[in-house]
Amino acid sequence: MGFDDEKKAGEENEEHHHRRSESEPPLSRHASESSIYATEDDDDEVASRIQLGPQCTLKEHLEKDKDDESLRRWKEQLLGSVDVNNVAETLDPEVKITSLSIISPDRGDIVLPVPESGNPKGLWFTLKEGSHYCLKFTFVVSNNIVSGLKYTNTVWKTGVKVDSSKEMLGTFSPQTEPYTHEMAEETTPSGIFARGAYSARSKFLDDDNKCYLEINYTFDIRKDWA
Repeated sequence: MGFDDEKKAGEENEEHHHRRSESEPPLSRHASESSIYATEDDDDEVASRIQLGPQCTLKEHLEKDKDDESLRRWKEQLLGSVDVNNVAETLDPEVKITSLSIISPDRGDIVLPVPESGNPKGLWFTLKEGSHYCLKFTFVVSNNIVSGLKYTNTVWKTGVKVDSSKEMLGTFSPQTEPYTHEMAEETTPSGIFARGAYSARSKFLDDDNKCYLEINYTFDIRKDWA
């Protein structure tokens, strides 16, 4: 949800707006529902699939190269306290996003319900212009090791892409306790042209481009928190 470029543009445009003659009517921006939803994700990567070799179950991972002491220790460190004997012999890992929150020093945490359909109904949240915030989420990994888990996010305003970001989270072994990840702090843009309705698409994918959660949603930037 980065907005650095949008913020600069908004500040420049706001300065220009204040130089307008007072006799001119104020600028009105009413985004229709159809205009704030992007019809196509032009940021989807035609990513080349990384060849990691055949998938293995956890037991097979431990059996492979067991004579290599350093590799064996690395695998045991990665798996941590996982009881391999009680894990299903499943090739495909499973990642479940259990919570999403917006953290800001200016207010209490905004806990966002994770929709099963991936499409929250109506406005999902509101950000205050010029505020500092970060996204925090927790997730559970089961069945097998997930390699190269990453988070991507694309934002549009009135159908025009204004931001695109990607963050690599890492490789995780299955465990009963959830993992927690907090994104870097960002600042929402401010000014008359920054305020308004936005649409966005967030995804959680792995190295094989398997998508564990895709969320299509709308949010607002306003003068104050909702």
